[in-house]
Amino acid sequence: MHCPFCRHGDTKVSDSRATEDGSAIRRRRACPMCERKFTTVEQIVLTVVKRSGVVESFSRDKVIRGVSKACKGRPVTPAQLASLAQRVEESLRASGFAEIPSEKIGVAILGPLEELDAVAYLRFASVYKNYDSVDDFQKEIDALRLSVSEQTPQGGQVPVGALSQEPLIS
Repeated sequence: MHCPFCRHGDTKVSDSRATEDGSAIRRRRACPMCERKFTTVEQIVLTVVKRSGVVESFSRDKVIRGVSKACKGRPVTPAQLASLAQRVEESLRASGFAEIPSEKIGVAILGPLEELDAVAYLRFASVYKNYDSVDDFQKEIDALRLSVSEQTPQGGQVPVGALSQEPLIS
């Protein structure tokens, strides 16, 4: 590592710590020539490989933008969207791969989105899974209802955000 002040070709690490979220390592460094200190941050760069073969950096903001379209008109807060995007990024990092196919990002979004809001999940899944017919929607709705009934406690209370019986088209 070159010193940013005098451009000396070697620096010494005096301290290393993981960041709070564990996604990067902060290193405190000192230059033996000019004796100035500075901090560096090391982070694994996730790249997304799109269907077309184009490679770009992973962006939490892009996840938030995509999911927010599915959440339009739903009781989902920006903080919940940010949390979902963080969960998606953490699961992708945990996979151990630096290059992630875009399809894997969609899969990583589906689970947390289903927990957050079933209607938004259905909207997102309809685009992501390329539904061809009304039957595809019905199968997904039936699976969601089954999932909700399995989550429903013995007292019969449905969890917040569970799939309602409201019609999809008004």
